[in-house]
Amino acid sequence: MASRKENAKSANRVLRISQLDSLELNKALEQLVWSQFTQCFHGFKPGLLARFEPEVKACLWVFLWRFTIYSKNATVGQSVLNIKYKNDFSPNLRYQPPSKNQKIWYAVCTIGGRWLEERCYDLFRNHQLASFGKVKQCVNFVIGLLKLGGLINFLIFLQRGKFATLTERLLGIHSEFCKPQNIREVGFEYMNRELLWHGFAEFLIFLLPLINVQKLKAKLSSWCIPLTGAPNSDNTLATSGKECALCGEWPTMPHTIGCEHIFCYFCAKSSFLFDMYFTCPKCGTEVHSLQPLKSGIEMSEVNAL
Repeated sequence: MASRKENAKSANRVLRISQLDSLELNKALEQLVWSQFTQCFHGFKPGLLARFEPEVKACLWVFLWRFTIYSKNATVGQSVLNIKYKNDFSPNLRYQPPSKNQKIWYAVCTIGGRWLEERCYDLFRNHQLASFGKVKQCVNFVIGLLKLGGLINFLIFLQRGKFATLTERLLGIHSEFCKPQNIREVGFEYMNRELLWHGFAEFLIFLLPLINVQKLKAKLSSWCIPLTGAPNSDNTLATSGKECALCGEWPTMPHTIGCEHIFCYFCAKSSFLFDMYFTCPKCGTEVHSLQPLKSGIEMSEVNAL
């Protein structure tokens, strides 16, 4: 019997991260509702809601409480995560929702507590009520004790995983799954494969800009195609000067870089400015100097065509 109770509790036990996520979702919803509500008064006089802001917020939170905890036994964040409140004082193993008194006291502790804190802050900030120094100290002392209690409760929650807030512990309500959670076997093969390929792709993206593809191509072509003839002979220049070694078109303002091939001036100059270690893509010769082609050779090529 005891083992059955333990199995039932472990099956419906809510993870700590799920309970904390539900609290964060509740805060996000409150901020969203308040921002949408204030936009309705965007065209009115500035500061219209400033005087009654705590009361307006309290009314909005009461409205949310009525259609969440009071009617569905769960906040909006808990509903998203398939969680709801359970009466911890109930001895039955079956689900027992919080009583009506627990729900009302939950609203009093959460909504009323925040309203009282904000309203007291506004009252004590008024210069006309500065004489109530002892009352202010007592209120600050009580608020400090509640903050300290919330901190202690949070540390206990991190250890035991139950009662995420001090209000839940005082009222005896805790989070529980709406439906029993089945144990799922998670395979990480797909995730590992995706991580591996993403890492490999990022490595290639980092490595490829560092590789001089043009120079590598020239090296490979120089190894595969043996060179014959003198590289600086005028006859070789005349026979190979009919097209640019880079763009493959008739060389405009033909120049040479110290080998037997001819380049357009703009092709060679732009390549050299981009890469100071630019080499000829045909033979792999490094650029020593960019010199214009001799006029006699250029004219002989034109006559030959």
